[in-house]
Amino acid sequence: MLLLLGLCLGLPLCAGSLGEAWPRDDTSEQVGFRGPRQVRLLQRLKTKPLMTEFSVKSTIISRYAFTTVSCRMLNRASEDQEIEFQMQVPAAAFITNFTMLIGDKVYQGEIREREKKTGDKVKERRNKTSEDDGEKGTETFRASVVIPSKDKAAFLLSYEELLQRRLGKYEHVISVRPQQLVGRLTVEVNVLERSGVTSLEVLRLQHSRQKGSVRGEGDSELPPSTVINQNDTFAKIIFKPSVVQQAKIAQNGILGDFIVRYDVNREQSIGDIQVLNGYFVHYFAPKDLPPLPKNVVFVLDSSASMVGTKLRQTKDALFTILHDLRPQDHFNIIGFSNRIKVWKDHLVSVTPDNVRDGKVYIHHMSPSGGTDINGALQRAIRLLTDYVAQDDVGDRSVSLVIFLTDGKPTVGETHTLRILNNTREAARGQICIFTIGIGNDVDFKLLEKLSLENCGLTRHVLEEDDAGSQLVGFYDEIRTPLLSDIRIDYPPAAVERVTRTLFPNYFNGSEIVIAGKLAHRTVERLHVEVTASNSKKFVVLKADVPVEPPEAGNDVAGSARPEGGGAGDPNHVQRLWSYLSTKELLSAWLHSSDERDKERLRQKAQALAVASRFLTPVTSMHLKRSGLQTDKPEDAQSMSAATGPEPVMQSLRGVSPQPGPALKKPYNPRIKVSKTSVDGDPHFVVDFPLSNLTVCFNIDGQPGDILRLVSDHADSGVTVNGELIGAPAPPGGHKKQRTYFRTITILANKPERSYLEITPSRVILDGGDRLVLPCNRSAVVGRRGLEVSVSANANVTVTIQGTIAFVVLIHLYKKPAPYQRDHLGFYISSSRGLSSSCHGLLGQFLSRDATLTREPAGLSEGPGRPPLPRAGDGPETVLKVRGHQVPVVRKQRRIYNGEEQVDCWFARSNAAGLLDGEYRDYLAAHPFDSETAFGLGPSGGL
Repeated sequence: MLLLLGLCLGLPLCAGSLGEAWPRDDTSEQVGFRGPRQVRLLQRLKTKPLMTEFSVKSTIISRYAFTTVSCRMLNRASEDQEIEFQMQVPAAAFITNFTMLIGDKVYQGEIREREKKTGDKVKERRNKTSEDDGEKGTETFRASVVIPSKDKAAFLLSYEELLQRRLGKYEHVISVRPQQLVGRLTVEVNVLERSGVTSLEVLRLQHSRQKGSVRGEGDSELPPSTVINQNDTFAKIIFKPSVVQQAKIAQNGILGDFIVRYDVNREQSIGDIQVLNGYFVHYFAPKDLPPLPKNVVFVLDSSASMVGTKLRQTKDALFTILHDLRPQDHFNIIGFSNRIKVWKDHLVSVTPDNVRDGKVYIHHMSPSGGTDINGALQRAIRLLTDYVAQDDVGDRSVSLVIFLTDGKPTVGETHTLRILNNTREAARGQICIFTIGIGNDVDFKLLEKLSLENCGLTRHVLEEDDAGSQLVGFYDEIRTPLLSDIRIDYPPAAVERVTRTLFPNYFNGSEIVIAGKLAHRTVERLHVEVTASNSKKFVVLKADVPVEPPEAGNDVAGSARPEGGGAGDPNHVQRLWSYLSTKELLSAWLHSSDERDKERLRQKAQALAVASRFLTPVTSMHLKRSGLQTDKPEDAQSMSAATGPEPVMQSLRGVSPQPGPALKKPYNPRIKVSKTSVDGDPHFVVDFPLSNLTVCFNIDGQPGDILRLVSDHADSGVTVNGELIGAPAPPGGHKKQRTYFRTITILANKPERSYLEITPSRVILDGGDRLVLPCNRSAVVGRRGLEVSVSANANVTVTIQGTIAFVVLIHLYKKPAPYQRDHLGFYISSSRGLSSSCHGLLGQFLSRDATLTREPAGLSEGPGRPPLPRAGDGPETVLKVRGHQVPVVRKQRRIYNGEEQVDCWFARSNAAGLLDGEYRDYLAAHPFDSETAFGLGPSGGL
């Protein structure tokens, strides 16, 4: 089997066109081929691979988008054929996973550190922006595979991105270009915004720029068959066109871009701060401020290559922009080729006469000569620097260069690094450079670095685009600066690992986003201080912002949830922090000129990208044959769902360490196991079979706390931790909040180290080869003395070396009440392999005995005993266990998902006196933390 994969990213790491990567034998399309008419007819009738399903599912939570693309294909031909899957991915997105199912074989992508050698891995290649290599602002992912006759293939691709706010709207773009009509085509977008969704709109499909490939849909506002459901904080959009509707849009299956735009409600001037599980994100987008004056120099390439339509459209756009300047602005115009031609020797104010004269000057520009990019930039920066110095307006205005070219430097200084250094030294961080590159011959890499290093933005306009309208649209984004020299501060002792906090400008309709970690999860308020300048004064905003986490119940039912990304079930806020931090490290790495610093930045970016599973210039994706055994892809109920960046294969039926052996039956959820468990809110139950006693207690933890349940790392090598999530308390209850276990993590250190992470939606097994099992499909997998059995939507059984067994019950709610959350229960089925030194909230009671030193008169433990007294009905009994004595009362508890009721002796006050130590002694630092606050002796007491 031949696997040929490529990822087309606009990165300077690989050369060559994509066409070179996949040679084909398409003789039927060779120019000049002549043959008998019957041969040509057979070639035209050759059966092409059939795409049976194409689905895209996006979940946007607080501007952070998780997208999963699923595609199924069938080789109908009587011979082997090459099948290609391709998807245009937003340029700002990080690919997090790629999985292929070929027949009954599964190949999973694994993000690793980038190596120099090449192999069977996804490769990054520079995007040549040819007609079929992706549209503006996208990068094309391609995967090709040769599959046998009559066989099937399925592809799953996941990526993540932070949506950028431009002109007052967030825009989420999904490429719908399956290249053929598809029987089942679905696009689903879920938007969840805590502060409220406003101005939601779905644009008509933005068609491909390939000539003749698409027939328009007229002025129709919505794409056909689009359904929108929306309330204050949530919106669900489904696009599900039939084959007939697809054909009306485009016979070749290139439907175009499906675009969702929206904004959110904003109330606080200090911005919106959201906190989840120790991470925070701060969205800052002030409004209703007076605009800052602009000092702007327009620099226009008038070299010979601009002749014709490009120069005419650019002139028309500048006419429009000059009319849009405000009376308090100042401007100048430079035309450059091999000569630098300046309209005025200084910036002039915006008056009707000056605007008219500027338009006349632009009108008379004629294309000729070469391209002196360095000279034009130096002249523009000098004009701005002189004006600001003479008029003393630096603190009350914003200085900009808007630079447009269609080529590479050919005159004067032509060395890229020297141009960048000259520009950076001249601008000194006081002047922002915004660049527009036109066409396929432009040195877009140079323009991008010029903007990034000088607090600007860049745009790439393709040859077939309307350069004029693109330039006007780009200017609209920066036409209204509201603040300059923005600094956002948080108390140093309260936060850590915060992303960028200094920003040169804030333009109306955009947004500043900062993310970081809270030093203390229990903090209730976060002090925020914003300092900036606007047209009137120096602005200082201060506020103590509540940092209550968003309600966990706001998850989107059935959507791609933001899970995965490492141990501990990271949330969307943590993923957003990882995304921003990786972007900033990569930017610093690319622009560093010091070799030692550059290597340090590369290593930091690489480590974070690998930990977050981001495909970047410093990481690579390797395809590995998985041990999964699957049904045929077309037999699966669905392949479109995914939990965040994880590869979710809903066709999964079972797993085996190697192909061949029969699978064991998944665990039957009704089989009774030991009563020793923690479940619900959370309620702990400990069974002492030798004494015929059962003890129970509650722990009132805090959301985000990670509790040590079983700690036996030093002996058996087993550690079990559980992370809590919060929920409101039921009305009329005595508690202020409820807590449940959302994640159970198990570390098995013998015979080889394996990590297991369980949530209500999926199981991740990582011990070198990473496996991801959805909880809605039954499966069994075994490796390295560890066996995991999933019973669909019921439980997960974990067996370690045949002597230790845990059962994790899955509690799911179709229509949860406000105080209910999908959660887990943890039961110890067999503890034979755990040592006598085992500790933890449950582990400390294993292999121990307990006695009652006093009990109410008439109470017995035998059959036929009288009704049990309840709490408050009689004198308390004293329980002795592990050297502790604690008063207890009788209670009843339901376990096994409510199927069985047990009588137990209840220890009040968070089991004070029953447990070794205090609550904080059972808090783990991270989900796989194997340390313990207690000694290894049998009592472990304090």
